[in-house]
Amino acid sequence: MCRRVKIYLVSIFIAIMTGALASALTNGNMNIYEKIVKPPLSPPSVLFPIVWTALYVLMGISAAMIYERKSFFPTSVQNALSLYGGNLIVNFTWSIIFFGFSKFLFAFIWLLFLLFIIIRMIISFKKIYPVAAYLQIPYAVWVTFAGYLNFAIYILNK
Repeated sequence: MCRRVKIYLVSIFIAIMTGALASALTNGNMNIYEKIVKPPLSPPSVLFPIVWTALYVLMGISAAMIYERKSFFPTSVQNALSLYGGNLIVNFTWSIIFFGFSKFLFAFIWLLFLLFIIIRMIISFKKIYPVAAYLQIPYAVWVTFAGYLNFAIYILNK
């Protein structure tokens, strides 16, 4: 297998495994979504793993695109991928806060922090390779929508 394909596969694998690990750690608490009062526009539970898998694939492809440019922009790529890694950690932690501890207000604040990192990451990626930045936009949109759901769940379940 060529080196380039390996880079993309590893990058996608890292992103998907981040989500899978968060899901595995909170699996016993995921049913909380079925029990809480949800706002209008709340999608069915079955949609979340489908959307997140697609987003993780896009995130992995985007990160691989950035990684491939490390010889042209070594410092910028290192900084961009550091933001990406931080993003994965913050994303992972949100699931624990929301599903594991049911701390809806703190989860919402954490989600705002995640969105801030995503926006910084998109800006950073765009300077290196705009297509990689554009692949992160669905993620930013979904996290914004998740923010609406998260805040509304906090309000409706006080």
